[in-house]
Amino acid sequence: GVIIADRPITQLVPLYLDPRSDIPATQFSMKWAEKAGLVKFDFLGLKTLTVIDRALGYLKKQGRLIDIDAVPTNTPSAYVNLAEGLSAGVFQLESSGMRDVLRKMAPDSIEELTALISLYRPGPMKNIDSYVDRKFGRIEIEYPHESLTDILKETYGIIIYQEQVMQIAQVLSGYSLGEADMLRRAMGKKDQAEMDRQRSRFISGAQERGVDGKLADEIFDLVNEFAGYGFNKSHAAAYAKISFQTAYLKAEFPTEFISASMSLDINNSDKLAEFFREAKRMELNVKPPCVNRSQADFDVEDGALLYALGALKNVGVEAMRHVVGIREEGGPFKDLFDFAKRVNTRIVNKRCFENLARGGAFDALEPNRAKAFASASILQSVGSRATQERESDQGGLFGETVAMAEPELPEPAAWSLVEKLNHELGAIGFYFDGHPLEDYERELIRDKVVFFSDIGKYASGRKIITMAGVVRNRQERISQRSKKKFAYLGLSDATGEYEAFVGDKLLATSRDIMKAGSIIKLRVRVDDRDGEYRITAESVSSFGVGGPKEQILKGIKVRLRVASDESLDDLQEAIEAVAAVPSINMGKVRIIAPLGEGREAVWDLKQKIGVDKKARAALKSSRFVETIEEVYE
Repeated sequence: GVIIADRPITQLVPLYLDPRSDIPATQFSMKWAEKAGLVKFDFLGLKTLTVIDRALGYLKKQGRLIDIDAVPTNTPSAYVNLAEGLSAGVFQLESSGMRDVLRKMAPDSIEELTALISLYRPGPMKNIDSYVDRKFGRIEIEYPHESLTDILKETYGIIIYQEQVMQIAQVLSGYSLGEADMLRRAMGKKDQAEMDRQRSRFISGAQERGVDGKLADEIFDLVNEFAGYGFNKSHAAAYAKISFQTAYLKAEFPTEFISASMSLDINNSDKLAEFFREAKRMELNVKPPCVNRSQADFDVEDGALLYALGALKNVGVEAMRHVVGIREEGGPFKDLFDFAKRVNTRIVNKRCFENLARGGAFDALEPNRAKAFASASILQSVGSRATQERESDQGGLFGETVAMAEPELPEPAAWSLVEKLNHELGAIGFYFDGHPLEDYERELIRDKVVFFSDIGKYASGRKIITMAGVVRNRQERISQRSKKKFAYLGLSDATGEYEAFVGDKLLATSRDIMKAGSIIKLRVRVDDRDGEYRITAESVSSFGVGGPKEQILKGIKVRLRVASDESLDDLQEAIEAVAAVPSINMGKVRIIAPLGEGREAVWDLKQKIGVDKKARAALKSSRFVETIEEVYE
């Protein structure tokens, strides 16, 4: 908090200087500083604002000037992906729980984003289902009193904001704004003596306006319940605007937005992996790191996202800025020797050479990554000698430049696919050229495989789930108690690296299929131990032996948010539009709509329509469609 005053603050409160800070602090705590008549301001720094600024900067370089504050908050494209829960990178809406709520709520306005941000907290979270049901007409909207309709109409009769609590007190009981704020504070602090006084004031004020005393008492209890966790709407609205702006940029300028997001997390390989997966899901063109094309930081060029050289592990952004500077000054590098001779090896050391090779950044100079990697020591020596000669400014007898002899480089065998991917993983932090499991996407869906990034939902230890992964390593150990061997299995799926414990019996029966490079499926239990997940394998089987099975998409299941004439008419329009477009992949359509109390209505269309990716996207554009599930033979 920051205190701002109209005179030297020492005239108002005593100060002290913390040796760890450049700014003096008040010797009064927040509570007493306020009682002394001072106002405390909170200034919150959000890196998301920098993401927005960088994305706009990429667009500006292309000659596209976007005034993000002038974009109408009812722009439909910003909300389409949110309704599907595709909110990676969108401010405040990224968590898995929030994505589930987005799919239920399908927000389509800044007001609903404001409500969502306010509701998704421990106290008010219990009202989310009621809010969604009221929005889609599954339950009737009720108001505590008819005079409160205008106040609560926006939130479907549910009290969400502190401002609503204050307005209710004003309208129902004649409170002034100052009195209403005192009521809000008393409710928030659970001050019983003050609450008793406020109850009397609230009821008497309501009775003077013709409201029954018993009803006023019930409304006070209702208001008190909500006020305990009511959120400040002005705060939520400011957050919602940033949420909208990030959703808008992601929808309209996805390459620039993802590039800016990755730039802010350039040193966090886990976050980079998440954004990279999102970029691939959105079918963005992501160019791999390359010493002749990439910048030190993430950038956008000709519609493609250029992966940053500085994002490679153990190379350093500053060292890569040096490399880019050398390239811009003297032109693209011709080969490995040219690279080694031109860069300063005090800045670009052996480890940099190795990780540039492992991450594929030298592919334009030497396609055999194993050769580039094995040549690191020789190249560093060549570079060191070139650096020394430049610094000594020595030449030939008559001032001519003396050509440096180029030593023979080793010629190792090219890495196998598994070796290449493992080196890439070590240098980049994730599989860039494609995870081996990607070839088995349909089988992953069919077997309901849980990815590592989602195991937090199942960390109870009781439920058995299916996981899959590429075996990276197997460490066998001997139990001190039983003297039998057990193992820790290092695995990788498309969302990250994880480790599974394999007991002695399972290890003995399944050791042969748990080799490095094998693709396996596991039935596991997940336990949460103080924030660390322990994965215990119950069974292991080979996955995708003989290559991915060809499955035929035979239809889709369309699940509606609500069963109503409006929702069915809207879906019918979307279906007719899809049916009018020829498709090589025709299939059956089943429509499912909730009727309440656990019941569902189900319709099967008589005619087949297109069920390919474009057709599914067209159907999903209906605001009443909650999910579309593919059905395979």
